Amino acid sequence: MGFEEFVAERLDGLLRYATVLTNDPHLAQDIVQDVLLRAQQRWDSIDAPPTYVRRMVTNEYLSWRRRAVRRMVPSSHEVLDALSPPEADPATAYDERDAMLGLLATLPRKQRAAIVLRYYENYTDAEIAAVLRCGTSTVRSQISRALATLREAPQPEPVPLTASFKAGAPE
Repeated sequence: MGFEEFVAERLDGLLRYATVLTNDPHLAQDIVQDVLLRAQQRWDSIDAPPTYVRRMVTNEYLSWRRRAVRRMVPSSHEVLDALSPPEADPATAYDERDAMLGLLATLPRKQRAAIVLRYYENYTDAEIAAVLRCGTSTVRSQISRALATLREAPQPEPVPLTASFKAGAPE
């Protein structure tokens, strides 16, 4: 498969993946662009382009996170809309996505990358280990710790609805 064909087939997926990692569509575009430029220069020597380029995106994200000085990860509805199709009540979907992305942003960078690769990209432990350049036991440990952190996070309390609000009548 040639570079142009690879980009045509995989660009949208790479952008979605980078957007979930960074929670910033503009930074995701920058990361993917930089990675694709570097990949194009050595395209003929890449054995498994999909795995290699995804690992490059992950490494670039991890490098960016190392360089960043404890900055807040922005959360915008534009990013959240791109993550999944809207549900019956879009407000509920926005709230759930905001909450999940906020929780993901609190995880250490490698745990976050492992969680995104497992649950967003459906990678196996071996595939995640290849991308993160670690052992499969380390992957399982990172995911286990991340899930424990997410479970321990305070859950937002539902707002009770009054009978008049449920019926659509003003209070």
